[in-house]
Amino acid sequence: MRLEATSAEGEFNVWLTDAEIEDLRRAAASYRDDVIIQLGAYVGLRAFEIPQVTPSDISETESGQYRLRVPKGKDTTGNGGKPRDAYLPDDVERSLQQFQNAENIAPKNSFVDLTERGVRAVVKRTAEAAVEETGDEDFQHVSSHDLRRRFAQRLLVDENMNPRVVMQVGGWDSFAAIEPYLNAPTPEVVDEAFVDVGL
Repeated sequence: MRLEATSAEGEFNVWLTDAEIEDLRRAAASYRDDVIIQLGAYVGLRAFEIPQVTPSDISETESGQYRLRVPKGKDTTGNGGKPRDAYLPDDVERSLQQFQNAENIAPKNSFVDLTERGVRAVVKRTAEAAVEETGDEDFQHVSSHDLRRRFAQRLLVDENMNPRVVMQVGGWDSFAAIEPYLNAPTPEVVDEAFVDVGL
């Protein structure tokens, strides 16, 4: 995990790895809390978007992949939030299906019946539990946006995905908005770059 200072004193941008996301998932106090972590880290949803999504927002494409309709994304244009279809990994789709069945969630009801503030609080509590479980004090700085940061970094840096695809599924309107995620290679990417050039 890498911490990056922000302009606010005592606040950091946290660059997580997938292994650290799994540490967070193990520290989740409930199935619902694990679903929140997955929706942020693997689907790229913002804290205010997580309470919007319902079972009826899941669809399957002709190629057998899943999408999750986000009814109102971030408003960066002044025209109100715009809908988007986020890519839904198979593992997360299965988790949502199991959670829906376990909690008897109706198709039009939200998976996560919390406010944006409630979602942020769940992530903070889960991060604090991860400090206890792992002994890594850096988890105390993890926020819901850090989950989305990991989503973007995984696709852009680790998987070298086309930025336009990431922008579409993640709800970014400009290259300037995703540029910070391109400038932060993971330690594994750095190692591979040096191996590739023979150093």
